[in-house]
Amino acid sequence: MGADRPRCLVSHTLEINSASWYRWKNSQQCTKFEKSVPYALLCQVAGLKEYIGANPALLQQYSTTAVRSHGSNPSMTGSDFAELQDEFYDAIAAEPVSSDDESDDDKGSDEEHKVKLKNVSWAISNVALKRPAAQDVRKELDPNASSVTIDVSDMHGSLRRGEDDKETDCWTSPSGEGFMIRGKNYLKDNSKVAGGDPLLKLIAVDWLKVDKTADRIALHHRNLVQSEAGKKLPFVLVFNLQVPAKPNYSLVLYYASDRAVSKDSLLAKFLDGDDTFRDTRFKLIPSIVEGYWMVKRAVGTKACLLGKAVTCKYFKQDNFFEIDVDIGSSSVARSVIGLVLGYVTSLVVDLAILIEAKEEAELPEYLLGTVRLNRLKPESAVPLGV
Repeated sequence: MGADRPRCLVSHTLEINSASWYRWKNSQQCTKFEKSVPYALLCQVAGLKEYIGANPALLQQYSTTAVRSHGSNPSMTGSDFAELQDEFYDAIAAEPVSSDDESDDDKGSDEEHKVKLKNVSWAISNVALKRPAAQDVRKELDPNASSVTIDVSDMHGSLRRGEDDKETDCWTSPSGEGFMIRGKNYLKDNSKVAGGDPLLKLIAVDWLKVDKTADRIALHHRNLVQSEAGKKLPFVLVFNLQVPAKPNYSLVLYYASDRAVSKDSLLAKFLDGDDTFRDTRFKLIPSIVEGYWMVKRAVGTKACLLGKAVTCKYFKQDNFFEIDVDIGSSSVARSVIGLVLGYVTSLVVDLAILIEAKEEAELPEYLLGTVRLNRLKPESAVPLGV
């Protein structure tokens, strides 16, 4: 109150499954919904948050901008609404479109300090979502070390690997495109880019039932790392998410590299650093791909420094490095994971892990690994055993 600045009133809140957008865009017939006012409003704002978030300069340059939209024309007909789906649509589901179709009416809009946000998906896919160069990621591994072939058929975890996202109670390996990470110029303009392919390969996942939190799980005699196939790998990152419940669970992710880690890399700096350094660098990015709105809201999609939020323990030995994350050490994290477990059989969850880049030489960031968990069943968890 009393602030001399532009304000707005939220009059509509809409949530629509993005998977349906592609069908609407390519439909030959307009449904009744596509001719409605809520649909027109949704078309006008779809992707704006992502577009502005990926272009921080807009927040300052156009802090008092009025956004002009064809949708504000009260005389718009149903056919006009149909045209909107070619101009504004969800960038996640649709293909990029050309930017050459801008009308003459919009020329000179920069001089009027008005942002043209037509074809938001094009802006995202061609400006904001550029991947880090693949060669930058591979520099983290020793180029002079001999490479091995990782045969996942020799790697077995208690949770099976799925063939596609339609299966349940399984895991798959998604690309890093769905995760926003710090770009090369982040220290200058806070710009983020879509993650590229992960540095490490996800080889297996354990979904375990335990009586109490289990640290240093890689030392268990039945663990994958202790198998003959596991011992032959140059490097294995073991990520142990300890889930508080009745009973307790451990979701253990195994990531491997085909070559040893380069001694001059950020990853080596993390592996050889002390726990204080590790706590300030290790990040997790969650994303609920499919699930209830309140679960998506609670989990969010922001990167989290795990060592600052919960208790993390680190263990390095031979060819592996283990990170034990005690989710129960934080009341907030415990509440969120409790909500997730209540709906876990209907959720598709993506996770990405990475090391935060804070210096110019460490940018751009890269993903260590990703995983997609498809509708896990708590009862399928396997007892850790003796």
